[in-house]
Formats: sequence, C-alpha cells, structure tokens
Amino acid sequence: MVRSAGVAIGYLSERTGLAVSAIRYYEAQGLLEPWRNAGGQRRFHRADIRRLSFIMIAQKFGFSLPEIRGLLKDLPGGRTPTPQDWARISTGFRAHLDARIDTLQKLRDNLDGCIGCGCLSLPNCALYNPQDLAAQKGKGPRYLMGDSPEPAVPPENGT
Repeated sequence: MVRSAGVAIGYLSERTGLAVSAIRYYEAQGLLEPWRNAGGQRRFHRADIRRLSFIMIAQKFGFSLPEIRGLLKDLPGGRTPTPQDWARISTGFRAHLDARIDTLQKLRDNLDGCIGCGCLSLPNCALYNPQDLAAQKGKGPRYLMGDSPEPAVPPENGT
C-alpha cells in the first residue's frame, strides 16, 4: 500500500486544539493508527483531523473511549469518511444521545422534589421508596437509571 506523506502530530495538535500528549493517548487507546516514516516520525492521515474532532464531540456527549472505539471501528482507515460512512455510525450515536437526553429530562423534572426520592434507594423515603424497594432493583440511582418506581416484591415479614 502506498502511503501519502501524511501529517505530523504537531499539525494535528494545531488543527484540533488537542495537546500532543492527548493525541498520543488516543493512539495508545486504538482510536488512531499512525505509521512511521523513514525517519521514524509518526505520520497521520489528514482524515484523522475529523476522527479527533469526532472523539472530542463524543466525549462531550458522555461516550467513553471504548464506546468511541466501537463507533470508529466502522470508519475506513486512510481516507476521509464519506457522508454514508458517518450516517452508518450515527445510528448508535443517536440512540445513545436519546437515552442520555431521556435521563437528563427525568433528572430535570425531579429536581423540584427530594432528589433522593428512591433514586438512591434510601430506606427512609416512605413516599417514593417505601420499604426501600428500589434497593431490590440494584445499586445506584435506580429510578434515574431507567427503573420504574413500581414496587418490587416486598421483603417477607419486614426483613
């Protein structure tokens, strides 16, 4: 495969606003695949400017690096992604954002009352979490994580 001259890591840093160390970190995480020229210097595809921009945007929306790696694996290496390439990965991106928006709306809508109302499985919240039933659904803020406040099976004999 014939490679273009590529771009230096400093150029990527300048174009994206990312520190060189951050670009190296993303490389180590498998999000970029540079190569070495004859002098041993890293070289990147110009398309990596878009990849890095996508990584920064996805992180702002709450995607983890493993999730971002999963999305990027479907993009072609060595060339600028086409609109069809981006459309293909946007389906999963959109589903994640929709779920996140739903969670944020639930949080916003419940700010007027006690934030701990069952979502943290507090045993003393008789209104939203009688008998600490939310704890049976798992750890963490159960209602904000999507569990419904319908009661779980109450413990036998009050235990």
